[in-house]
Amino acid sequence: MKKYISIFFIIVPLAILMQGCTSDLDTQPEVELSLDELLDQDPNAVAGILSRLYASFALSGPDGAGSSDIDDNAGESPFLRGIINLQDFTADAIKNRWGDDGLDQLTTTSNWDENNKFFRYLYNRIYYTIPQANNLLLVLGAVDLDNKDQIEGEVRFIRALAYYYLIDCFGKGVLATEENYGTSEPLPEVDRQELFTYVENELLAAEELLPDTNEYGRANKSVARMLLAKLYMNAGVYTGTERFDDAATYISKIIDEGGYSLDADFVSIFSGDNFMSNEIIFPLIADSQNSQSYGNTTYIINGSLGTETMTLSQFGAEEGWSGHRATKAWYGLFNNGDLANSTDDRAALFWTEGHSYEMTDYKKWTDGYPSIKFRNTFYYSASNPTSFSSTDFPLFRLADAYLMYAECAVRGAAGASMSTALGYVNAVRNRSNAGSVAQSDLTLNFIMDERGRELNFEGHRRSDLIRFGKFTGNSYLWPWKGNTVNGTSIPDTYKLFPIPLTALEANINLTQNPGY
Repeated sequence: MKKYISIFFIIVPLAILMQGCTSDLDTQPEVELSLDELLDQDPNAVAGILSRLYASFALSGPDGAGSSDIDDNAGESPFLRGIINLQDFTADAIKNRWGDDGLDQLTTTSNWDENNKFFRYLYNRIYYTIPQANNLLLVLGAVDLDNKDQIEGEVRFIRALAYYYLIDCFGKGVLATEENYGTSEPLPEVDRQELFTYVENELLAAEELLPDTNEYGRANKSVARMLLAKLYMNAGVYTGTERFDDAATYISKIIDEGGYSLDADFVSIFSGDNFMSNEIIFPLIADSQNSQSYGNTTYIINGSLGTETMTLSQFGAEEGWSGHRATKAWYGLFNNGDLANSTDDRAALFWTEGHSYEMTDYKKWTDGYPSIKFRNTFYYSASNPTSFSSTDFPLFRLADAYLMYAECAVRGAAGASMSTALGYVNAVRNRSNAGSVAQSDLTLNFIMDERGRELNFEGHRRSDLIRFGKFTGNSYLWPWKGNTVNGTSIPDTYKLFPIPLTALEANINLTQNPGY
């Protein structure tokens, strides 16, 4: 069996009806049975509910690709699809050509407003997952259960992960917890600092509750530490106070105690059997049969394939949607764009045949090189093409931790050694035959570029560019930034997305972010 507990929806009469929306965060769960009664009937009931919480980041709903947990389009609104849309399309490396009712605003980093449905989708997904986690924590407190502390730790991590994207993307919102559950009045708005402190404390508590190792797809100590390290990496952006010393501490724990290692081949991490990886710290699970979605890696893979010059079966797909292409801001990082003569294996993961190097028209499929980094073929054995992807999304992986450590060292974090950082960077590069660099090469600009070479299309790029001071303004331009072919300056207000109009209308205590 390929996947483990996280891909399954155990069919039981759930004590918690998984519903939630931004307009009614404190809706009481509809109870058919008490959790004690439910556990008597099915000892796996809590595992099923927990599975649904994990799946809320990858799937649209419980009944296949056409179902949705929220009152939004099932195909367009899944959490992971939102991460890709808002973290990658708005940045330098990937552009989408479809222009669907607001998608142009993302891919050109321009004309953002509170009515854009893609901002609403992610905001609604965040505030779908949070109340469900609150519900489960409430009922867990009333029962005796094996591994109860561990399950509590997992739920608190899941809730913290949802809040992390609220902090990163929107900067503020309401703080819905099990403590204020059932409040009839609209919750007050809380700022980034308060959300940061809450998530930090939740992750520290979850770390204590979580085991050193867990089943594939479930949180362990390293997973909580990775999210905590990411929170600390971006603390200067989120709170105005840098926390790179703390980030380095938790990254070191992951590297030294987690038991992870770099996979021998880069492509294996993004293939249909990547559940065998020893590098992936935390995946969002996909399965072509059991967890179908238009919003997991199906979106990345099918969206990056076209039928004009590409054979879909070589990437394990049955459909090509001709949507996503990389720009020279990504493939130009390899040997100054001379991909054919680059020794870096990662430089070969672009489809160049029939496509132009320059993206003169972002709506033209053949302008820019599609990324073939993700694919649905198995790496370790033969496989057949499928309409939906079985490739898990590596939300956290060791190479990212290595590069985070190196960045901390370059930024002068206490306890981070430059010589150790050099070893980590060269381990990442040598895995892809990119060649070693010298310690003098480790500058912030180099780290930013190396993160692009290694991690683009993995939901990090916008946050990285903001942290490096390269997202807004004109110090770094990329194709179609600010809706011009060669890029132009964009205002600092774009470091946050606008609060969706539907959320503002649902809670009079919420206010719009500056500049919108």
